[in-house]
Amino acid sequence: MKQNLWRNFAKFSVILALALVVGGDRPPAFAQTRQAIKDAEDVYQLLPNFPQENQYISQDSGEIASQNTLVARLIYYHIYLKNRPPQYRFDWKLTLADYLGANETILSSRYSGTRTLRDNPLKGDIAIIDRLTRQQREELIQTLVRVFNPNIDNNNQDSSSPLPDNSESQPNSPDSSGDRRFPKPGDAQLLL
Repeated sequence: MKQNLWRNFAKFSVILALALVVGGDRPPAFAQTRQAIKDAEDVYQLLPNFPQENQYISQDSGEIASQNTLVARLIYYHIYLKNRPPQYRFDWKLTLADYLGANETILSSRYSGTRTLRDNPLKGDIAIIDRLTRQQREELIQTLVRVFNPNIDNNNQDSSSPLPDNSESQPNSPDSSGDRRFPKPGDAQLLL
């Protein structure tokens, strides 16, 4: 009995050690890559003019890896390499800051596509993100948040939609110009 228990423990230890050695520096599972591709397709449906950057050649087939897009690599990096939650704007801003060189350094040896594409797409992806205007980056972030948190439309107002006019709901406002940046003498009395 003790001998069988010891043998089973030894087998388990060997299997565990092999799994750690063989899979220790491997990229996430194929299913995770497939999910990033599916989520990227949802983003491209909402942003059809966003650059796909899917001209890279697959190492395995020698053909163009058309599903390996910029957005798929961005999602893969954000979720599976950095372990950032996909439903928050701030986390996507951190990821874009990584691409812009303003936050963390992206390691080219771990970047999505390094092991599957002939050429590492990191430099090209960084150049594309760098060329985006601030508005395009905001639209990308908003779209990513919408894809991963579909209820965002019901809870938050779109940042590009105009703010409601509150001048009618506050007729006794002391300053009707709407642009009050600094308090004026006597404003503290309004708080009483």
